[in-house]
Amino acid sequence: MVALSLASPHSTYTFSQVHTKSQPAPLQFYSIPGLRIRSAATKPAKSPVEEEWKIKRELLLEKRVRSVDVKEAFRLQNENNFVILDVRPEAEFKEAHPPGAVNVQIFRLIKEWTAWDIARRAAFAFFGIFAGTEENPEFIESVTSKLDKSSKIIVACSTGGTMKPSMNLPEGQQSRSLIAAYLLVLNGYTNVYHLEGGLYTWFKQDLPAVTENEE
Repeated sequence: MVALSLASPHSTYTFSQVHTKSQPAPLQFYSIPGLRIRSAATKPAKSPVEEEWKIKRELLLEKRVRSVDVKEAFRLQNENNFVILDVRPEAEFKEAHPPGAVNVQIFRLIKEWTAWDIARRAAFAFFGIFAGTEENPEFIESVTSKLDKSSKIIVACSTGGTMKPSMNLPEGQQSRSLIAAYLLVLNGYTNVYHLEGGLYTWFKQDLPAVTENEE
């Protein structure tokens, strides 16, 4: 049985649906003037961001997305016109980033708290890097406004993640930058690299960094 109660300032509406094992419940819609409610038995389809890491990793390897360490990234940026795409939140970018980096956040601060959104964010939080954030639906649109699909891009976040297998992580470990790289190749970008070790390593090795006020 699926039941839903809705309280208004003047009255309470209750809807219920009964079904048996031999007769699965169909998708139901209920209408009240100015309100449309869908059965709780349904949920939105997965977005590309929510695909399993195994699926993302397979495509990244198939598209030959190469991981580079911070010193190689610095050389490519200065000698081969690579652009560092920093996908961290804007506040982190403003604190410090490589000179010339472009910022488009792949996750943004949470804006809504529906029950389904909370469940999805709990799944994101499993990876330990998305607390308090949600997927930025304008990510690709924003990147496209700044970088064309032939641009040579090194995607960077704080930690970097890895596609390299290890004993503890046989499929590597996803990160914001690897998710962003996955979205880029899905949308036709052809020169996508990934910053191994992330910007944490960049700053730790005293490579050039600027704040927004210094640019």
